[in-house]
Amino acid sequence: MTAPSFDFDWLVIGSGFGGSVSALRLAEKGYRVGLIERGRRYRDQDLPKSTWQFRRFFWAPALGMKGIMQLRMFRHVFTFTQIAVGGGSVVYGGVLLRAKPAFFDDAQWRDLGRWDEQLQPHYATAERMLGVKTVDFDSPNQQLIRELAQHFGNEASFTRAPTGVYFGEPGKTVKDPYFGGEGPDRTGCTRCGACLVGCTVGAANTLPKNYLWFAEKRGAQVIAEREVVDVTPLGAADGSDGYRVTTQRAGTWFARDRRSHTTRGVVFAGGTLGTNELLANCKHGGSLPRLSDRLGELVRTNSESILTVRLPEDRKTWNDVTASSSVYLDQDTHVEFLTYGRHADFLSFLYTTLVGRGNRLTRPLKWLAGIALHPLQWLKTLSPIGWSRRTVLLLVMQALDNAIALRPKKRWFGRGYRLVTEQNRDKPNPTYIEAGNRAAEWLARRTGGIAQSNVLEALGNIPTTAHVLGGVVIGADALSGVVDHHLRAFGYRNLLVCDASAMPANPGVNPALTITALAEYAMAQIPNATAAQTDVRRGLQSASEYV
Repeated sequence: MTAPSFDFDWLVIGSGFGGSVSALRLAEKGYRVGLIERGRRYRDQDLPKSTWQFRRFFWAPALGMKGIMQLRMFRHVFTFTQIAVGGGSVVYGGVLLRAKPAFFDDAQWRDLGRWDEQLQPHYATAERMLGVKTVDFDSPNQQLIRELAQHFGNEASFTRAPTGVYFGEPGKTVKDPYFGGEGPDRTGCTRCGACLVGCTVGAANTLPKNYLWFAEKRGAQVIAEREVVDVTPLGAADGSDGYRVTTQRAGTWFARDRRSHTTRGVVFAGGTLGTNELLANCKHGGSLPRLSDRLGELVRTNSESILTVRLPEDRKTWNDVTASSSVYLDQDTHVEFLTYGRHADFLSFLYTTLVGRGNRLTRPLKWLAGIALHPLQWLKTLSPIGWSRRTVLLLVMQALDNAIALRPKKRWFGRGYRLVTEQNRDKPNPTYIEAGNRAAEWLARRTGGIAQSNVLEALGNIPTTAHVLGGVVIGADALSGVVDHHLRAFGYRNLLVCDASAMPANPGVNPALTITALAEYAMAQIPNATAAQTDVRRGLQSASEYV
């Protein structure tokens, strides 16, 4: 049997944690790999220096902005994703924690393996590749969060964060310190706190400095500023004869310049929203109709809430990495104090005075009542000047079992589907976390500051999360999940999902390390190219038959 000719052996869609791992490991195994990313490449010096640089910071092509950060609002959640070569690593806090035990024991996948043990070696590999080092310095934010833990009677839970940042001599550039000189030069962290705006120093261990760096060295081809709009099988309906992947220029209304590539296999790694949206369009548009009907179910928000406290003056809380430590307020509630650095004042418009528990009707009324009682306090929150250097953000996370769903809905104009959310009736996603509000109130009292909720949470009862997960989750079969325990899509050959959308539960901590470890695990199941090619000649249709 003669193997058909393809443009690539594997095409990876998306260059975030899962996509970059996939590109490197497949290239190492001898495959011809292409990686498609709708964002552009950024050198460190090209990253935004301020959130007021709208064209660099925000992704909103309809408004002429093709930066990094895309804000997405749904009925049941508000979130943001990154659009760039390197995905969510290009602008992120760098916190790399292993998931809480409850994640591995979730009913969705606990019977499919001993996940805490199976992922251990892959966590270790991910930590090595991402340059994890525990923060070894003190800071004003750490001092405050220690006091918070003491107030909640859980001071022993304080821990400094394992972080993907190069803590060399501040501002000094050196030869690669991680991979025996084979990686790019690195510059020591200056503790400017601007990780979530963009590390222009070169200290953040972003994917273009590790996984993607070596993937390209091993021959992987990165195709930037192209958006995948369709994936369809060639020949056999299960994809065993390969796939055609159609792309167009990203973020354009006209002159889309559609192109197609053929490939034996596809790895979907466009992030939770990107992957869910593309798969929904492929399934309901008829290209991949065999995908499980569970697509879009069990979407998690990491059970998060993001609150802030606006301090009365600059107390150098920005002089840090974005998140240098964390505590547990109780068994379920994990809290990190964050900073945006000194140049993120535009984001102040996302926050208003703190509002407590309620619903879509009562929370706006409570907000108005709070303004009536404390008008001067509210007026102080209106000015953005100096906001980021005087603000501490609280990222509140839980590993509790709750979810929403992403439903496809026909677009009003044009072809295809957009995603809308639906609350899970049995395990609804929380719109308010009591422990988080109490923490913000304590910090405001302690510092003389003003506690703040996100505007959408206060006025629309819509929670904010930095980490949307799931929708293409691991399951025992197509009746319970979309991908199997090796992250292969049910109903198809050589079609994998290796990003946050495959995660079956809330990890309760920042998920980047777990996404990376799961992708490492999935790639470990793929045979080397020589073995795969040998068995194709013998008549086997897919590398997935090896695992």
